[in-house]
Amino acid sequence: MLNWESVLTTAKHGNPTPPRRVEKTEVEWQAELSEEQFYVTRKHGTERPFSSEMCGIFQPGVYACACCDTRLFDAQEKFDSGTGWPSFTAPLEENVVAYTMDISHGMTRVEVTCNVCDAHLGHVFPDGPEPTKLRYCINAVAMNKEA
Repeated sequence: MLNWESVLTTAKHGNPTPPRRVEKTEVEWQAELSEEQFYVTRKHGTERPFSSEMCGIFQPGVYACACCDTRLFDAQEKFDSGTGWPSFTAPLEENVVAYTMDISHGMTRVEVTCNVCDAHLGHVFPDGPEPTKLRYCINAVAMNKEA
């Protein structure tokens, strides 16, 4: 089962094989995405906390990558973390997200990216609810919600 130890091991020793790959030039991504989506997903930015209504949406559905439409998270795994970003306990499939150790901003974190197109999604932390005890803190602009 997915847990903090498995996330750290994956981040340090290699990610699973993605279900497919989508690769585009920076110019192509910039033409397809909004300015904020491009900044967050392609430049590893972060949206302001509480800037999206997506934090409060808990209806059934699936959240897909805003860049390549890969299905990333199920609404059943979503919870209110109070952080200002949509939070999930686990990805839809273990091979749709990739993990990288992130030592920026004077701290050590684990970055979460789309394993298909390398879009920056957010970070994962070991302070979530059962059963995984993980909190995938994801930028809302990096995802689209499917009904």
